[in-house]
Amino acid sequence: MRLWYRVEDGTRLGALLWESGPGWRMISSALLGGGIGVRSWVLNAQVVAGYSRMDPAEHLSCLAPAGDGVGMMTAASVERYARAADGGAEVVATVGLRVPTWAAAPEGSADPELAPEVGTINLMARLPVAMTDAALVNAVMTMTEAKTQALLEAGFPCTGTASDALCLAVRAAGEPEIFGGPRSTWGARLARATHAAVLRGAEAWRPRDFR
Repeated sequence: MRLWYRVEDGTRLGALLWESGPGWRMISSALLGGGIGVRSWVLNAQVVAGYSRMDPAEHLSCLAPAGDGVGMMTAASVERYARAADGGAEVVATVGLRVPTWAAAPEGSADPELAPEVGTINLMARLPVAMTDAALVNAVMTMTEAKTQALLEAGFPCTGTASDALCLAVRAAGEPEIFGGPRSTWGARLARATHAAVLRGAEAWRPRDFR
C-alpha cells in the first residue's frame, strides 16, 4: 500500500492505493467496483470538505490505475490511517467521526449532514485465503460488528457514519473457507484486526476533529 497526494481546488489531498495484482477476489460496498468480483487494486481517496460532485464513481476512476478495482472516498485525513494485523488478517482504517450515526434511527429523523466530506469510516482488509461468496458476506458482517464494538469502546455512541464503506480482499484460488463469522478461524482474526484498527483510528481522531 502506498500513500500519494494530488491537488484539487487548491487543496492538497491524500490517497491510499493498494495494487494487489492478479489473484484476488474482493467484496465491497464502494461506489466504484462494489459487489463481489476479481479486482486488482483498492483506492481510498480523500476529497475536499463540501464535496458536491454528482459523479463520484467517475471521479474515482480518473484517479485510479487501469483495470478493475475498488474506489472509496472520504474527507478524513487518509495519511492518519490506522493499521492492524492478526494472524495473517490485515486491516487499514481511515476514521472520520464528525457525524456519528445510529443505523436504526427513528423514521423522519434527519442527520445534519450525510456525505463523505463530513466524516467516513473506510476499511480496507485482506485475508490470505479463499472464501465462498457466503463466507465473504459473513466476513463483512463480522467487520461491521467489530467496527461498532470499537466505536463504542472509544466512547462514540454510534454504529458508524451514514457513508461508511469497506473492501475485503481474499485469494481467488485455493480451497475456500466456508465460514467468516467472528468465531471462525479467519473471521476471528479479521474481527480482532478490524477492532484494533478502528479503535486506534477513533482514539487518534477524537482530540483533533471532534466538535
